[in-house]
Amino acid sequence: MTKEELFRLMKGTIIVSCQATPGEPLYDPQRSVMPLMARAAKLAGAKMIRTSSVRDIVGIKEETGLPVIGLIKREYPGYSGRITMTMREVDECMEAMADIISIDCTDTPRGDGLTAPQFLKKVREKYPNIIIMADCATLQEAEAAVAAGADLAGSTMNGYTEATKDCVGEPNYQLVRDMVKALPCPVIAEGRVHTPEQARKMLDLGAHAVVVGGAITRPLEIAARFMAVTK
Repeated sequence: MTKEELFRLMKGTIIVSCQATPGEPLYDPQRSVMPLMARAAKLAGAKMIRTSSVRDIVGIKEETGLPVIGLIKREYPGYSGRITMTMREVDECMEAMADIISIDCTDTPRGDGLTAPQFLKKVREKYPNIIIMADCATLQEAEAAVAAGADLAGSTMNGYTEATKDCVGEPNYQLVRDMVKALPCPVIAEGRVHTPEQARKMLDLGAHAVVVGGAITRPLEIAARFMAVTK
């Protein structure tokens, strides 16, 4: 699909995030169950999936035939983030045929000494036709990423960086509202969206689409929210 076709497909939809990394209950080193999660999401009406790791990008595309927002989570000394932080991860996502690639575009320290916009420019130079989703924590980060060549911007990292660590609880509606107003590209709302009502509100604020993960595909988090009311 072309970028325009992908953007039309995802507009007004819920993008289901199907991810499991080592240490999580649904991570199996022998066989991934994420393609089955993605199958369920497709049956529910999802038009696009977000996932991490080469095996899940490949497996989900084979299982569902849906477009995938791909990323690779890997930790490196000197890097605060871990979402597609180096060209190695970008290369892997491209080889796995991810339709859109998510890259950490926050202001957190990078071991290569580059800023996120500088890294994005290098990615764009190597892959001129790549479709990049900038995972951001603030409006300023999103503006810088889009100026550097990102095609979409998401509120993904809000609450996960030192500057936004106090953003907890409710989804950050104000950030999404500000991004929609300021950015010339589609805005993807992501982060702490736990109910259908919250997702609907994000769309009403102008989000192009909403990514929901923990509320759908992370049974430990779901169970823990129910258990919390008994304490």
